[in-house]
Amino acid sequence: MLKFSRTITALLVLLTTATAQSLSPEEERIAAAARDLSAEALTFLERVVNINSGTLNLKGVRRSGKAFDKPLRRLGFDTRWIDMPRDMQRAGHLFATRKGNRGKRLLLIGHLDTVFEKRSPFQKFRRAGDQATGPGVNDMHGGNVIILYALKALQQTGHLDGVTITIAFHGDEEKPGYPLSISRRDIRTAAEQSDIALGYEARIPGTGTIARRGSSNWRLEVAGVQGHSSDIFGKRYGAGAIFEASRILNAFYEQVRGEQYLTFNPGSIVGGTDVAYDPPTTTGSAYGKTNIIARKVIVDGGLRFITEEQKEAAREKMRRIVARSLPQTSAEIFFEDRYPAMPPVPGNYALLAELDRISRALGYGPAEPFDPGERGAADIAFVADLVDGLDGLGAVGSGGHTPGESLDIPEFGRSIELSALLIYRLTR
Repeated sequence: MLKFSRTITALLVLLTTATAQSLSPEEERIAAAARDLSAEALTFLERVVNINSGTLNLKGVRRSGKAFDKPLRRLGFDTRWIDMPRDMQRAGHLFATRKGNRGKRLLLIGHLDTVFEKRSPFQKFRRAGDQATGPGVNDMHGGNVIILYALKALQQTGHLDGVTITIAFHGDEEKPGYPLSISRRDIRTAAEQSDIALGYEARIPGTGTIARRGSSNWRLEVAGVQGHSSDIFGKRYGAGAIFEASRILNAFYEQVRGEQYLTFNPGSIVGGTDVAYDPPTTTGSAYGKTNIIARKVIVDGGLRFITEEQKEAAREKMRRIVARSLPQTSAEIFFEDRYPAMPPVPGNYALLAELDRISRALGYGPAEPFDPGERGAADIAFVADLVDGLDGLGAVGSGGHTPGESLDIPEFGRSIELSALLIYRLTR
C-alpha cells in the first residue's frame, strides 16, 4: 500500500521539476477570462443554491439539473437526463458530452443533490462580504458551477473546439440509490471512454486529492440462549448474546485496529430478549430484563479503507473473530459494499503535479497531496480502477453538511481559474 511518506514527497518533487514555469500568453487569456466570469458564476450559483435539491426531493434534483442543461448545450454539449428505476426512489443523473479528436478525454464529476431536504430550515443563499452561505453552496453546487464556468472561459478563448469531455452530474451522491450496479453504471461507461477523471468535491487550498478512502457497511448478528440470569455462564445457557457481542467488538478493537487508513465504527447496537432493527433507517428497539439472559444482539457499523486489498484483509480478520463463539452463542457478520477506494497511484500524482505547476504560475503557491484519512468517500472512486484521477477541485468553504455551510468567494474565482487552465493543458 502506498503511504504518504518521504518517498511519495520525492515522487511529487520529481514530477514538478518545472515549478518556476510561467503561464503562456494564451493561458494568461484563459485565466483573465475566468476571472472576468467569476461574478456571473456567483450569480448563477445563487440561483441553483436556492433550488432545494435534497436527494429525496426528486423534483428539486431534476430542477437543479435543468438549470445546468441549457448552459451546457450553449457550450456545444449534448445533454441527456438518465432516469433511475422508479423503485430506487432517486431522480436520476444529468450527463453531457462533447466529442473531439485532440488531447486527453476528460470525465468531469459533480452532483446535483445536497443533504438538505425540503424539511430543512436551511434553504437560501446569503452573502456577507467575501463569504456566502447556503445549502450545497460548497458541497457541491459550487463545484458544479466551477465546471460550467471553467468551460465557459475556455469557450470564450476558443479552446473548447476539438476536445472530448463528458460531464457526470449525479442526482444521488449524498444518498446513493441501490443497487450501485445501476446507479453508477453510466459513470463507469463514461470512464471506459475517457482517459482522466476530475472530481469537483470541495477544494482545500494548497492541496489536491489523489486518494480517497472507500466505504463499506457491516452488520453483526449475535444469538444466545434465553434463560434465568442466575444460570448464566453455565453449560445450559452459556454466556448470552450481549457478552458475545462485547467479546467480538473488543476483539475488533484489539486485533483489527491500527493499520494506516483503516477505520471501522459500530454505529448502533440493540440487544436483549426481543430485538427489532430496520437497516434502511438504522433504527431499532430492544426489550430485556436484568434477570433474563439476552437472546439477541444486532450491531450496525461502517468500514473505511484505502485499497480493496485492505478492505478484504480486514473483513477476513473480522470473520475469524466472529467465528470464535463463547459457550452457547453464535454470530454472523454480513458486509455490504458502498463506495470503493481511490488509491494513490502514480498517474494521480502526475495530475497533481500539473495542478501544482498551474497553481504556482498563478501565484497561489504549491498544491500538495491531501491526506485521504481526512476525506470521505466520493463518486470519483467508482471509476478509480478505470482511469487516473484528481479530486478536490471544487469550491472552498467550511461547515459542509451543516446549516451554516459556507463558500469563500475569492477562492471560488481562483478555483475557476485553476480548472480552466488544468482542462486546457490536459486537452491541448
